[in-house]
Amino acid sequence: MAKTPRTWTGARSPSGLKRVRQAQRRREVLQPRRSAAKTYVAKALTVAANPSASTIDPDAALAEALSALDRAAKTGAIHPNAAARRKSRLTRKVNAALGGEHVQSGTRVVKTTGKAAAAKAAKARIAAGKSAKAKGAQTAAGKARAALSKSARAEAAAEAAAKAESSATATKAAPAKAAPVKKAPAPKAAPKATAKAPTKKPAAKADKS
Repeated sequence: MAKTPRTWTGARSPSGLKRVRQAQRRREVLQPRRSAAKTYVAKALTVAANPSASTIDPDAALAEALSALDRAAKTGAIHPNAAARRKSRLTRKVNAALGGEHVQSGTRVVKTTGKAAAAKAAKARIAAGKSAKAKGAQTAAGKARAALSKSARAEAAAEAAAKAESSATATKAAPAKAAPVKKAPAPKAAPKATAKAPTKKPAAKADKS
C-alpha cells in the first residue's frame, strides 16, 4: 500500500495512483492542443466580426482554426465528431459575419482508422512493393514472349469457342431419330397331344401241374 496521510480521499492502491499519473501526463500533452484550437477559433470569429480592424485575412484565420481543430482531433485531444461539429459551426458563423462575401468550407476531413486496418493496409503496400521488385524491368525478348503467349492463348480460346459453336449447331441440325417400334411377340403354338401306346401286360404263365 502507498504511504499516504489519513486525510487523503483520493486513490490509495498502486494501480489507482498509476492511473492518476497517467491522466496527468495525458493532460499535459493534450490540453495545449485543446487550448490552441479554442484560441484559433476565437481569433477567427474576432477577425470575421471586424475584418477592417485587423491585419489578418478572415479566410487565413478560418483556415488556421480549422487546421488546429484537425490537429486536435488527430492527436486525440478532442473527438473527431466534435471537431467536425465545431468546424461546421465556425464556418457558418464566419460566413454569416462576412455577409456571404467569402464562402469557406472545411479544409479536409479527419479520417481515423483502427490499428488493425492500418496494419492490413501496411501489409498490402509491402506485398505490392515486393511483387513489383521481384518482377523487375522486362526486356524486349521477355515482352515478345509474353505477347506471343498471350496471342497463342487468345487463338486457342477462339478455336475452342468455334468448336463448341459448331458442335452445338450440328446437334441442332441433326434430325431426330424415330424411336424403334417393338414388335408384338408371336403367339406360341399349343403343344400337340401325343397318343401313348397301351402298355401290354405280360401274360400269366400256365401252371404246370
